Amino acid sequence: MPRTRTIPAEPGPLTIDLDATALVIIDMQRDFLEPGGFGESLGNDVSLLAAAVPPCRALLAAARAAGLLVVHTREGHAPDLSDAPPAKVARGAPRARIGDPGPMGRILIRGEAGHDIVPDLAPAPGEIVIDKPGKGAFYATGLAAVLAERGIASLIVCGVTTEVCVHTTVREANDRGYRCLVVSDACGSYFPAFHEAGLAMIAAQGGIFGWVAPSAAVLPAVAPVDGPSRAA
Repeated sequence: MPRTRTIPAEPGPLTIDLDATALVIIDMQRDFLEPGGFGESLGNDVSLLAAAVPPCRALLAAARAAGLLVVHTREGHAPDLSDAPPAKVARGAPRARIGDPGPMGRILIRGEAGHDIVPDLAPAPGEIVIDKPGKGAFYATGLAAVLAERGIASLIVCGVTTEVCVHTTVREANDRGYRCLVVSDACGSYFPAFHEAGLAMIAAQGGIFGWVAPSAAVLPAVAPVDGPSRAA
């Protein structure tokens, strides 16, 4: 029997089946959220992303308790930078670029400490981790196959940054037929105005890319209230 829930959202209520829903946490990595990483190398105030961590943590706990599929993504590159376009690498100037040494190892390189997800949101054993070389989680990854194999139809999306990797992933997912709910306070941006504009764009025109709701509206819907949950 489907475990359906209706979530109050913009532009209107969204009904999901928990057994066909995944929580996708985008790029909550040390290189973006902590001093010394790629985000700061671009001149950003990384402390602006900190507010998204507690709502993400609450969503993660609820999803685990309800047996939702949990997917974590990490943006980063191979140590030889073979999957990093030169134009992208050049955007790290003038302070530090992708692949350069930083306080947490080589910046935005897989296997380095800065590439790791922040400890508060560390993946549990068995949870899916998608390493992506681009902004969107579907580009050059196995995410589409993972979701199809598990019969996923709806995505609850959070993470950073709202207008870049979150937005790109939602756009990609929308084109592939997924119903996307973006959790507003569980996302963050170095630019508050971009965060607000990004959320508005998702829900505009009747939900052109998906739905938007705060974690206070999403958490009660995800919380397991009846029957056994499906193992992730």
